[in-house]
Amino acid sequence: MPLRFFVTLLLVVVSVDTPWAGTQQPLPTVMVIATGGTIAGEQPEPGTLGRYDVKRGVRELVAAVPAISRYAQIESEQFSNVSSSHITPQHWLALAQRINALLDQRADLAGVVVTHGTSRLEETAFFLHLTVKSDRPVVVVGAQRPSTGVSPDGPLNLLSAIRVAASADARNKGALAVMDDRIISARDVTKNYGHGGGFDGAEMGVLGTVSNFAVEFFYQPIRRHTRSSEFDVSSLRALPRVDIAYSYGGAPGFADPAAKAMIVATTGLSEEEGRYFDARKRSGLVVATTFPSGMSDRLALGEQNSAAASPNSAQDPPYVAVKHLMPTKARILMMLALTKTQDPVEIQRIFNSY
Repeated sequence: MPLRFFVTLLLVVVSVDTPWAGTQQPLPTVMVIATGGTIAGEQPEPGTLGRYDVKRGVRELVAAVPAISRYAQIESEQFSNVSSSHITPQHWLALAQRINALLDQRADLAGVVVTHGTSRLEETAFFLHLTVKSDRPVVVVGAQRPSTGVSPDGPLNLLSAIRVAASADARNKGALAVMDDRIISARDVTKNYGHGGGFDGAEMGVLGTVSNFAVEFFYQPIRRHTRSSEFDVSSLRALPRVDIAYSYGGAPGFADPAAKAMIVATTGLSEEEGRYFDARKRSGLVVATTFPSGMSDRLALGEQNSAAASPNSAQDPPYVAVKHLMPTKARILMMLALTKTQDPVEIQRIFNSY
């Protein structure tokens, strides 16, 4: 077979995701919004495994990866520059409002990339998944090692995230997390450990991958998100207080008096816990139960276990059943649900939809 055939075939495959000089198509525009985190870290002693401070600005992050210019035109904003352990619900609201404003005003933007610390990356990503009102991609990305450390992962993660945000195939997928060349739905992404490969989608899996040649999707979320979401945060200045209680052997039950709802991470409530949470439900607290791992599809555990503990439980407000959602993300969904209703039956409908 002629050599020319093989050369032509190679060019067809490689050109899937690789812009070449002389192309007539303008590059897509991607907005990079920086919040801080390890990806912006600098060490007092560069090239070591030691501590770091969050210092680098968004322009430095982008400039450190010249290959970005082959895939997108970049605009950038510095939203904050903090460790993600300092990110609060107030930051989530302000960030969602800013992204919604950008996507509403800028039809030319292909998507948005948010650089973020990994400690709270999965929480911020899920909040954006529920509150950004656009079908264009919002991609959250971070790093497990600082930019001045040994073998930093931030530059490649950032490049991959920008390629995903620039891809037309990333539309209608909701908010996404991109780490280690894996594309993971914001609903399912979780940080399993603090080094390379530490982010995963648990048993729900990943949506796609970023290779040298292409951004490829194999699956997409079917539950409500982003543009189809019923949550409107445009005028919100604060979110209702929701806390998490962790169930364990001998636990008496606990709920913050200021909380409007509690997420109980449990594989089964004790009799004492059941009595406690039944009483709190009767006083108006919304109580939801989920597995600590977030991987269960069982019915509400509290409803099953407390029936024997309380003779009046059949008349009590029901427990909200949380399926396949980790406690921290159940808390976020509950916060947003409470902006619409305090009826546990209606809140259950919301949890069944997202």
